[in-house]
Amino acid sequence: MHRAIALAAGFAVAAFFAAAPASAQSGPGWISLFDGKTIGDQWNKVGETNWRVEDGAIVADKRTRKAPAHLVTKAKYKDFQIYVEFWSSDDANSGIFMRCQNPEVITDRSCYEANIFDQRKDPTYGTGAIVRFAEVNPMPKAGGKWNTFEITVKGREIVVVLNGKETARLRNEMFEEGPITLQHGSGTIKFRKVAIKPI
Repeated sequence: MHRAIALAAGFAVAAFFAAAPASAQSGPGWISLFDGKTIGDQWNKVGETNWRVEDGAIVADKRTRKAPAHLVTKAKYKDFQIYVEFWSSDDANSGIFMRCQNPEVITDRSCYEANIFDQRKDPTYGTGAIVRFAEVNPMPKAGGKWNTFEITVKGREIVVVLNGKETARLRNEMFEEGPITLQHGSGTIKFRKVAIKPI
């Protein structure tokens, strides 16, 4: 009996993480973090780059200091689904950072990072991976086209889906809650849609 209950619970969890949120990312419960017109008042800027809005997308392509720059949500998030449409140049280094512990000092050691980095020297943690935690194999390429990230973060579980295909899965409890960031490290990055659904 207990085994049957455990199996049923396991199937329920698997079904939850297999569900693609894209079809509902503008439906009930979803919050848009970008209106296509202005960066708005939901973000803080950390680091220096030329964030701007062009043709309905947040764009950055020219850092003014060595350290990567970030747009950091003012709100903290614990359990959520996030949907992001992005375009990256072939040489872009970017990512979606989640549950960051210090909104002023953002690294892949103090946040979970779903990476966007086609030319990373170690491709096991390149595009589609969760840097330092969950490798991707084979690494997909995102450069030169529009892509979608659908990321589910619930409790200790994180699932990254890039263009409809799961690329990384992690079970970890190092970081429980924190803001989300959009990173510009190098190259050109554009974010056309950013929506989140607390769960």
